[in-house]
Amino acid sequence: MPYTLAELRKDVAAGAIDTVLVAFPDMQGRMIGKRLQAEFFLETANDETHGCDYLLADDIDMEPVPGYEAANWGKGYGDFVMKPDLTTLMKATWLEGTAIVLCDLSDHHHHEPVAHSPRAILKRQLDRLAAMGYTANAATELEFYLFDDDYRTIAQKGYRSAQTAGDYIQDYHIFQTTKEEGVMRALRKHLQASGIPVESSKGEWGPGQEEINVKYADALTMADRHVVLKNATKEIAWAQGKAVTFMAKWDFGLAGSSSHIHMSLADKSGKPLFADGKGDRGMSPLMQHFMAGQLAYAREITYFLAPYVNSYKRFQAGTFAPTKAIWSPDNRTAGFRLCGEHSKSIRVECRIGGADLNPYLALAALIAAGIKGIEDKLPLEPAFVGDAYTTKKLREIPKTLREATDTLRKSKMLKDAFGEAVVGHYVHTAEWEQFEYDRRVTDWELKRGFERS
Repeated sequence: MPYTLAELRKDVAAGAIDTVLVAFPDMQGRMIGKRLQAEFFLETANDETHGCDYLLADDIDMEPVPGYEAANWGKGYGDFVMKPDLTTLMKATWLEGTAIVLCDLSDHHHHEPVAHSPRAILKRQLDRLAAMGYTANAATELEFYLFDDDYRTIAQKGYRSAQTAGDYIQDYHIFQTTKEEGVMRALRKHLQASGIPVESSKGEWGPGQEEINVKYADALTMADRHVVLKNATKEIAWAQGKAVTFMAKWDFGLAGSSSHIHMSLADKSGKPLFADGKGDRGMSPLMQHFMAGQLAYAREITYFLAPYVNSYKRFQAGTFAPTKAIWSPDNRTAGFRLCGEHSKSIRVECRIGGADLNPYLALAALIAAGIKGIEDKLPLEPAFVGDAYTTKKLREIPKTLREATDTLRKSKMLKDAFGEAVVGHYVHTAEWEQFEYDRRVTDWELKRGFERS
């Protein structure tokens, strides 16, 4: 059951809650905001509070980035309105006396939604679906590495030789994950108590690598759960003197971390629309068009599934990370996998996204591509069968951020769906990420060339 404003008032009066964390998802998918005294939130700020608009015009280091049209020094970096969405109100049981609420952002002057804010981008695509009579359900599987060192120790080591919580491959491994259960049990327990229904956690393919799964929900709720889950994972690990990373590829020799996205459509009453007992593999025509759109525009939307230079280092053959944007029934070498074949839970799983993605942007891009497939009644290409890693002449996932940025820049579909200014905003974000990387001297370059070049 959702946590309500009335329940919050009771908890504040009883002294159980004294702080409300008021936050919004930024371009990197992080929770950004402030801690409000609970009495002040109830008195005034449950309607609105404010933040600086540079927070959607900065990089992962939170440095203001020059060149954005929406926010810059010439415009003075003014405020935007943070409008709490009270349907997202929840307890944060892993933090003492704390509740959380997520916000939508609107312009300080005319109060229209900030078009390039991730939550607004997703809501716009959901509005498009609603106009067609559809709703979207989604689930985002999330992988990460757990370390026995804490964040400060790892930083002091120069991010080298960080001690993973495990020493060997632990995919589905019960004994090894028992060693990590202190963090994982706390995570499952606190998420469940805070209103995020947990299905399971399990060991993944790397030493110290875990996966956490929460119950599917409508796409907006799922994105909200995703950002809270990531933040909670870091905080719970930190509280136990440990650290986690959601980098897509933190170590060259180890498996990357993904965020596979499962998606299906329903009508406004909640009736699933992807299942058809008479259709190919149990797929309705609607599902086939939706998947065809995601395949046709997979390269154009890849940036929103892999937003950093590091993201593309995950796409390696033989690592369970895809390299080809094709679909296949129950085949983990493909970028898109058909799950629940011939069942009412039939759905498409996009395996391209890394754990570093922004869930609002990733879901919005996948929905936009699916909508285009429905609008144009695109036929679904034949299913691929076999090893997609070794098969030639298949649609490739972009191999670098530079390549993905170029496809994003040229995407008419995304400009029509998101708006040209919004696409331009994220093209600039991608270009800055590439620029910052290109001008750095890496440890690999020093080790390889310091003496020998």
